[in-house]
Amino acid sequence: MAAQKGKDLLLKIDADGLGAFQTVAGLRSRTLAFNAEAVDVTHQDSAGQWRELLAGAGVKSARVTGSGIFKDAASDETIRDVFFNGLIRDWRIVVPDFGAVEGPFQIAAFELTGRHDGEVSFDLALESAGELTFAAA
Repeated sequence: MAAQKGKDLLLKIDADGLGAFQTVAGLRSRTLAFNAEAVDVTHQDSAGQWRELLAGAGVKSARVTGSGIFKDAASDETIRDVFFNGLIRDWRIVVPDFGAVEGPFQIAAFELTGRHDGEVSFDLALESAGELTFAAA
């Protein structure tokens, strides 16, 4: 993948659960991380006592983090509603020239910060809550 502008990585939410995704506006930084727990099946007869892992086993997860400012009241209301009601919604993360990841996520962390001489900003973390799909660009 060639170098990309960070602003082109989009975070979108299906706010009403009806399949219409809207961009969560005002994000200044975003991170998408994938994890796969390994299942260790090493035993006393493992070759050279090297660890052996079981292919295809374990738990897969994804975490999305972002920070920024609320562009308008609608994006503020959407994030607050989803967080305070503990909702799991479908989200779409679009990475240019790579593809899009889509599936259910829950907001695991939501923080508001502000300085007396600046804007209110937020940080949020999403944790995957089911099967994710990937569509290559």
